[in-house]
Amino acid sequence: MSRWGQAVGRLRAGAGVATLLAGLSTGAHGADLATPTPHDATHLPSFGTWAGGYTGWQGSAGDAFGDFGFGSGMIGRRSVPEFRTGDATGRNDAGRNATTALGGLFGGYAWQIGPFVYGVEADVDATNLKRPVSSTTPGFGFEGLDPAFPVIRAKADVFGTARARVGYAFERYLVYASFGLAGAQVRFLTNFPDPATTSAPALRRGRAFLGFSLGAGIEYAITEHLALGLEYRYLDLGRSGRLDLGTVPGVTGGPFSARASFTSNQVLARLSWYPGGLVLPPEPGEVAPHDPDTAISDRISLHGQTTFVDQGVSGFRSPYLGPQSLVPRQARATLTATAFLGFKLTDSTELYYNPEFDQGFGLSRTLGVAGFVNGEAQKAGAPFPKLRSQRYFVRQTFGLGGETEDVPDGPNQVATRRDIERITVVAGKFALGDFFDGNTYAHDPRVDFLNWSLWASGAYDFPANLPGFTQGVMVEYNRKAFAIRAAYTQVPKEPSSNVLDPRIARKGGLTVELEERHVLPGLDQPGKIRLGLFTNVARTANYREVVDLTQGGFFADINDAAAATRRDRRKSGLYLNLEQAVTSQVGVFARASLNDGRNESLSFADIDRSVSGGVSLKGGAWGRPDDTVGLGAAINNLSRSHRDFFANGGLGLVIGDGRLTYGAERAAEAFYALSLTKAVTVSADYQLVANPAYNRDRGPAHFFAARLHTDF
Repeated sequence: MSRWGQAVGRLRAGAGVATLLAGLSTGAHGADLATPTPHDATHLPSFGTWAGGYTGWQGSAGDAFGDFGFGSGMIGRRSVPEFRTGDATGRNDAGRNATTALGGLFGGYAWQIGPFVYGVEADVDATNLKRPVSSTTPGFGFEGLDPAFPVIRAKADVFGTARARVGYAFERYLVYASFGLAGAQVRFLTNFPDPATTSAPALRRGRAFLGFSLGAGIEYAITEHLALGLEYRYLDLGRSGRLDLGTVPGVTGGPFSARASFTSNQVLARLSWYPGGLVLPPEPGEVAPHDPDTAISDRISLHGQTTFVDQGVSGFRSPYLGPQSLVPRQARATLTATAFLGFKLTDSTELYYNPEFDQGFGLSRTLGVAGFVNGEAQKAGAPFPKLRSQRYFVRQTFGLGGETEDVPDGPNQVATRRDIERITVVAGKFALGDFFDGNTYAHDPRVDFLNWSLWASGAYDFPANLPGFTQGVMVEYNRKAFAIRAAYTQVPKEPSSNVLDPRIARKGGLTVELEERHVLPGLDQPGKIRLGLFTNVARTANYREVVDLTQGGFFADINDAAAATRRDRRKSGLYLNLEQAVTSQVGVFARASLNDGRNESLSFADIDRSVSGGVSLKGGAWGRPDDTVGLGAAINNLSRSHRDFFANGGLGLVIGDGRLTYGAERAAEAFYALSLTKAVTVSADYQLVANPAYNRDRGPAHFFAARLHTDF
């Protein structure tokens, strides 16, 4: 009997009820689970078998978010109100970031009925999750003490869980939910003397917390024995009893005591080993995951993606820190999971919806570098998975006759046949990058360059909310040799606002782009040139005005001057975008962009002039045709008035050191994207940024990232 036959036989053996459930769950007849023959390949199950024991490693750096809550404290007879410290990996009271690392081992056993998988799993992880309450924390009565050290520090050293898992297998994937018990060992330390020993710092208490865990994850089998996965876990470990912490020097009223609680949101990359081996279906199709042809029907499209980026920065010169400075020696992680749902209502009308979960922050809370170093990091990051409706739009196509083209099924594209000469109208919520400033080699931070000023034109201040989306209308006229498109969309109410201004008739953003397509003589390789013009009207401040008001003594803080003088103003600019294939394996790209630099940046980046370019190389020369190597560089600059704004303490969209010794921000990036399968890509990325935030007092900074991307 073939190995497929043995696997299917195990699923059916001695279980008539189980066989019935399997048939119902797959919507197939009993014959579908029959032992396949060499001439009956169409009857192979469309899912793998995940039954058996497994073990593995899991971990990440910078992505275990949580909080410690200190509450119901007493100083003598005086009650202290409850205080929750918030994100345990965020900025502490000194403005520095506490990097969290989390990693350990897991093991479990699974059973399977048809595509349904269930089992048990346990794990143990070491971590350095910590959070201080310092003398600057309000409400604890510690005000006036030395702010350099926390009064209380809570530190979790070890996590452990024992959970049940329930999942569903399809193709080579397993998606699952988990629930069960969780525990952690937490130490509470103080930096004031222990009354019994008069030593400092003093270990006051070690407490074991016990609570529950809920989670969800996805695994992809890359071989019969190895699977890569991502898992989200929420831990609620309850509340401690009273902690007697002794007398605080300088605080009158008697000894201090408190109670503490603990929760955590964790995202973990996982590598699983199945010693007994998995039985897997064939690879789905021969079409690459970014150009798939696997429509459920001719009118429905369903796709998804997950992307996990773990990024760190080493130590660098940093003589001072401002409110939005890049902080040395830290790591952060981001996770997105998106569903791309498409429906063809008529032959020319399509409806799309993209729900997305995202979690995590960029380095320094996505602050400190004008051309930021992680394209998956949002300004609206969250310490827990947050569900957003990122896109919902209708697309209407008006064919104008003549030659046609077939478009395969893919993310936000139902398989269709359409006229090459056509007019397309899109209305709803979308990202302007879906239609403008595209580039084959540098436009998708999920698989290519991560730096903002490499995957986009840095000075293109496109209107968007904090996650990067807006609402409006886009119209495109397309022919074989060129396309011209324009969009009018909502703008944020104020710079870096998550609220879009509803008064689109009075305020809005207009972008117009001409795309020219050609085949380069002598190379016989395709290329494109895009020229874009944009103009936005929104509520912003003028840099020169707020600098003059601050220097004239009318405002003590330049940011107060900016907030007080905002009114409807226009900001305009342009970009030029080139992509050119040199051979079937090598492509080059370049961008140049600028804006007027007079008024506040609205949505994207603190960049007024930017030039970038690079090369993308496929791995055919070394026998890895689906791998990609990317090399790129960018130079960003500010207008004179914009420099003066930051030099006087201004805070922009993502930068603001409090002062400025100006120098152009220069960035270089290199990545290797390793295609494990047609659906899974693992990348290693390195970036060097000189003068981050245009400040010659800071850096240069070295950034290292690992990225896991899955299409399904």
